[in-house]
Amino acid sequence: MDDFKRTYLCLCKEACVEPQECILNQLRDGCDGNLRKRLDLSTQSLSVDTCAILGKVLMNDIVFTELTLCDCMLNEEGAKLLLYGLCANTTIQMLDMKGNNLRAAGAETLGKLLRHNKSLKSLILEWNALGMWEEGFCVFCEGLRANKSLKHLDLRNNQINHQGVGELALALKHNNTLEELDLRWNNIGLLGGRALLCALQQNKTLVRLELAGNNIPSDVLKAVEQAVDHNSECQVAMRESRTRSKVLTNEIQCLKVEKTKQFLNMMGVIDQQKEELARSGRTVAVQVGQLQEALTEKSSIINSLRAKVQMTEAALTLSEQKSNDLKEFLEKTRMEKFELKERLCKELKNDQEEACNREAKLTRELNTANGKNMELKNKVDELDRRCNVQRDQICQLKQELANVTAEMKQKILQTEECLEVEKKRCKQVLDDAETLRQKEMDQMNAHQQETERSLQDRILKLENIRIQLETELSRLKAAALTNRAQAEEELIKMKNQIRLEEQERLLHLEEKLHFVSQSRDESQNRCTNQKQTINEIQAKNNKFTFEIEGLKRRIEELNEELSGKDQQKVAEVNNVRVELQEQIGHLQTERIAQEGLKEKISALERQLKVQSCNHRDAILDKENEISSLLEKVRMKDSEIIRMKEDEAQRASFLHNAILSYVQSSPFGAQCTKK
Repeated sequence: MDDFKRTYLCLCKEACVEPQECILNQLRDGCDGNLRKRLDLSTQSLSVDTCAILGKVLMNDIVFTELTLCDCMLNEEGAKLLLYGLCANTTIQMLDMKGNNLRAAGAETLGKLLRHNKSLKSLILEWNALGMWEEGFCVFCEGLRANKSLKHLDLRNNQINHQGVGELALALKHNNTLEELDLRWNNIGLLGGRALLCALQQNKTLVRLELAGNNIPSDVLKAVEQAVDHNSECQVAMRESRTRSKVLTNEIQCLKVEKTKQFLNMMGVIDQQKEELARSGRTVAVQVGQLQEALTEKSSIINSLRAKVQMTEAALTLSEQKSNDLKEFLEKTRMEKFELKERLCKELKNDQEEACNREAKLTRELNTANGKNMELKNKVDELDRRCNVQRDQICQLKQELANVTAEMKQKILQTEECLEVEKKRCKQVLDDAETLRQKEMDQMNAHQQETERSLQDRILKLENIRIQLETELSRLKAAALTNRAQAEEELIKMKNQIRLEEQERLLHLEEKLHFVSQSRDESQNRCTNQKQTINEIQAKNNKFTFEIEGLKRRIEELNEELSGKDQQKVAEVNNVRVELQEQIGHLQTERIAQEGLKEKISALERQLKVQSCNHRDAILDKENEISSLLEKVRMKDSEIIRMKEDEAQRASFLHNAILSYVQSSPFGAQCTKK
């Protein structure tokens, strides 16, 4: 606020202009309290110099976001200078210029402001009579057409007629940011209402449109309200779809993270099992080595016993019976030892063979699990291939739709060119009848000199014909409105069906998706493509209605020309009727084409349902395979535990048997006695 005041005072000194007290009071009030973001200069008489200085200050200002200039009765030059300064401003979002009696120059500068300013969101121009100056209002409409930031526009009590509303409608067709427009208490009339209705067929962002006090028929007002309500519903649906898509993307990312974690956990479990198998093999080898060492020790003990037996044989030669008994006993012990050695060797061999067989089984089962994983990967690749084929089909459909849209655009361009040519022709006939249509005007002048008296009778006849044509036009209009309402109802039904199907499919996918998240993304892309096709069809319907309204405007212009022409113009009207019938036939053929597109969409939806069923079956198969693998892993764990227990029992049995044998032998008893 202080910087604004300083710059204002400095510029006043440089321009040798005394600063106005009203501006200083506003700045002083703002400095006394907290920093305000609104500059209120309403009901203040501002001179041209102060307007120029304010424009320079506001050019680089970053403090104020709202500027009110209500009932200031600004001069044309002052308004120009002030608005030129606002063109470069980047902070003001609301501008209120109510009751300033702006004219042609003010309208042109407002158009430049809308063209160059990118921060203004609300513009109030009530009680300014901008519609009285056609050229200036055209420049204003062009600026509105190029604007990308304005959301609220107030044009109440500006004396805007149907021609000005036509320019405004052309601007609204290309504007995608304006949401609220107030046109109350103007002179729009029937033609202006129709022009706005045509604009709303293309503009899908306008949510609020006020048209009270404009002498517009009730049917046109109802149609406009329906179009505005439709736009609001579309925006709400778009917001909901965006939020849903964000939520779904977040959920899909969470699922991907969880699935990766589960996969890593499974790999860790498998690695742990492999390590446990290796450890068990090592423990078995250690136990076998211990048993071999025990056998060697026992053999050394037996050898020592043999030496002792020899010593006892030499010492006990006297007792032959004892020696014979001892020999027999030694032979028996030798036989038993040999049998024990053979048994131990056989048992060790059997244990080794069983361990090898178990390892081979485990390796086979691991190989089968890897093969099943490869099969699952192949199935996923096949699903990806199918999805790519469906993408190609969707691309072909998009190309067909693009070709159809290109043809429609060409037709629209042709119709617009015809309309522009007819507008130029009408203006040239009204403005300069001598320059254009020289041949026709020469004939008309010659014919007018001869038939000045008969013109009155023909004018009455033509008025009757015009009344008949107006009745026919109202009837055609009612038929077109009914057709459009039916088409909109069908589109709404299709949208609801598609939404319900999408919700059901998403619920199933959220419950059962484990390893096929990519296919889900592709299905969502297909749904978005279908929505785009539906939006394109809606755009086509809007274009068709626009063409119908353009043809109606053409008929009205021809009717206006009929007031100053003779029987040749009646023939031209008949030709126009024939053209209208042909164009209605073309429109009917195009509607048939739209029905074909709807059938294609239904076929695509069926394909999507079939694919979703296939995905569900594949997911169920994968879940069953995963459960079977988990059961096999559990069985392997139980087998490994059982093997460990068996080996421990065998080792304990061997140890106990050796101890019992040693203790039961007489040499062992003698050793213990000694």
